[in-house]
Amino acid sequence: MYNRPRKEFPIKKEEFQDKVLDLRRVTRVVAGGKRFRFRVTVVIGDGKGRVGIGVAKGLDVAQAVLKGKNAARKNMVTVDLKDRRTIPHEVIAKYSAAKVLIKPAAPGHGLKAGGAVRSVLSLAGIKDATAKCLGRTPNKLTNALATLEALKSLKTSTVA
Repeated sequence: MYNRPRKEFPIKKEEFQDKVLDLRRVTRVVAGGKRFRFRVTVVIGDGKGRVGIGVAKGLDVAQAVLKGKNAARKNMVTVDLKDRRTIPHEVIAKYSAAKVLIKPAAPGHGLKAGGAVRSVLSLAGIKDATAKCLGRTPNKLTNALATLEALKSLKTSTVA
């Protein structure tokens, strides 16, 4: 046996931060009883304008989260921030029963939003904004997807 130096593999740093919004145990009734799986809603973002939401199921929580991250990577949306901390204009969006209003705010105001909307906006890199869920649904998944629709409908400003 000869001693040669081991090859060093660089550790790949994860470019996205993630947050698990919702975790549910879902049941399928079969002849022998009930089969349980986990459904997870994951939001990932790089804090520089890219954000995505993924929904996945797995036999255990870790598997569901991993599949959710991969699904979120496929559903990425890019928000043009251009060295700003806020969005260019007010926007209202609706997805299913969820309706979300997002308003721009002055620098230093902070992110005034709750629940799923706050998670999506913060992972997108928006630091100053005010948001309100106008729909009646408490469902985190639909509120997050309504926020994503709002971010998609933003118009980029032409004034530099």
